Amino acid sequence: MSQAIQTQAVQAPAIKVSSKSMPAVGLGLWKIDQDSAADAVYEAIKVGYRHLDSAADYDNEQQVGEGIARAIADGLCSREELWVTSKLWNTYHRAEHVEAACRRSMDDLGLGYIDLYLVHFPIALRYVDFNHRYPAEWIFDHSAENPGMELDQIPLSETWGAMEQLVENGLVRQIGVCNYSAALLHDLMSYARIKPAMLQIESHPYLTQEALLRTARSYNMAVTAFSPLGSLSYVELNMAGANDTVLSDPSVLAAAQRTGATAAQVVLRWGIQRGTAVIPKTSNPQRLIENLTLTEFSLSDEEMDAISALNQNRRFNDPAQFCEAAFNTFHSIYD
Repeated sequence: MSQAIQTQAVQAPAIKVSSKSMPAVGLGLWKIDQDSAADAVYEAIKVGYRHLDSAADYDNEQQVGEGIARAIADGLCSREELWVTSKLWNTYHRAEHVEAACRRSMDDLGLGYIDLYLVHFPIALRYVDFNHRYPAEWIFDHSAENPGMELDQIPLSETWGAMEQLVENGLVRQIGVCNYSAALLHDLMSYARIKPAMLQIESHPYLTQEALLRTARSYNMAVTAFSPLGSLSYVELNMAGANDTVLSDPSVLAAAQRTGATAAQVVLRWGIQRGTAVIPKTSNPQRLIENLTLTEFSLSDEEMDAISALNQNRRFNDPAQFCEAAFNTFHSIYD
C-alpha cells in the first residue's frame, strides 16, 4: 500500500450528521502552530481533505482561515465542498457571549457560516473580554498571586439555548457538544429544541467508550473521535509516556502486516469501521495522504474485536488531571 498512497489520495467515506454528509476523516488542528497552520490547511485541502476541525482555543483560526482562503482562490475547492467545525470556549458560556464568540471564529476563519459548532467542554469559566485576552485560555488572571481557573455558575441549558439561536440566525448549520458524558447527553436531550447533531469525544483502542457511543447513537447523534491514535498528541505535553502508544501492540501490527497498511492506518480504519469520524492531526505530507487512504482495505471482525479488546479506559485528555496540574484547580467531569 505504501507505493500507492504516494501517487493517489482516496477520499474517505462520509458519515451522516443530521441530514448532511461529513467526510469521516478530518484534519485535527489542535497543536498546529500559527507559523505552519495556513500551509498545513492548504496542503491538506490540496491532497483531498474537505473536513477541518478547528476551535477558538487552538489559537490558530486566523491562520486556518488564510489557508482556506488561499485554497479556494487557487480553485482547489469551493466553500460548499468544505466541512469546517469550530468550538465555543468555556469563557463564553453565558447566553450574551455565545454569538459574539461564534462570530469571532467566523471572522478569523473568513467564513460566512460554520458547518458545525460545538460546546468545547461542559465547563463554564468566568468571562474574559476579547480585548483583554483571546483566546481566553483556562486561567482567569495570569497576574494573580496564585493564578487559576475561576468557574462561573451557568447552566448548560442556558448555553445550549444560545447555541440554538446560532442555527436560527443562520450563523451555523449544525450544533453539538464535546466531552459530554452519557448522563449529560440524557439531560441535554430533555430540553434541547434543536437536537445536537454531533458528539465529539476522545476515543481510541485504549478508550473505546462503547456505552457512550451507543447512547449517542440512540439519540441519532453522530460521533467524532478526537485523538484517534491515542497517546501521540500527549507525550510532548507530559500527559502520556512514550510507551503508552497503541501503534506497537501486536494485534495492530498483525493487522498492518496482513493488509499492507501502516499501524496508524489500521487504528484509524478501526475508528471509521466502528462508525465514528476521526480527526488525526499531522502536518507531515506523507501521513496526510496515508490518513485519507482508508478505503483501500478493511479489517476483519476478528481484527476489530482484538483491537477493541485493548480497551483500558485510558483517558489522556482529562480535566481532572490537567486542570489541577496546570491551572491549580481540580475539576472532574468524568466519573
